[in-house]
Amino acid sequence: MLRMTFFGVISPITPFFMNPRLILQLAALLGAITVGIGAFGAHGLRPMLEASGRFETFETAVRYQFFHTLALLAVGVLAVARPELRGPLGTVATLWLGGIVVFSGSLYAICFTGITKFGAVAPLGGLLLIAGWLWLLMAISKLQA
Repeated sequence: MLRMTFFGVISPITPFFMNPRLILQLAALLGAITVGIGAFGAHGLRPMLEASGRFETFETAVRYQFFHTLALLAVGVLAVARPELRGPLGTVATLWLGGIVVFSGSLYAICFTGITKFGAVAPLGGLLLIAGWLWLLMAISKLQA
């Protein structure tokens, strides 16, 4: 297994539990949840979200969740195809999963509660998403052509 570091630091999260099957299962589950939340928001919740001025916030949460769910699916497929990258890709999956929960979750919380203080944690979720992309860059940079 590849030993990954980021700026010389060994991964602070060793996702020993994040195997390719789990990554793909999470992507499938998140895909279903995202479609359900998106459809519910676009149809059932739209009047409430528009009345509160939160429809765009809701769409942003769904969009980021969906994009990163698709990316998680791709990482799972890559982890199956390239077993030597399973450790680093598990870290990517863990960062993205945390980012989805924190970023999109905080936006959903704002939409459903009206408590704007939840917005203070959204940047932390964004940082987790960015860290996942940078970790992916490092992982694929180690691939032999």
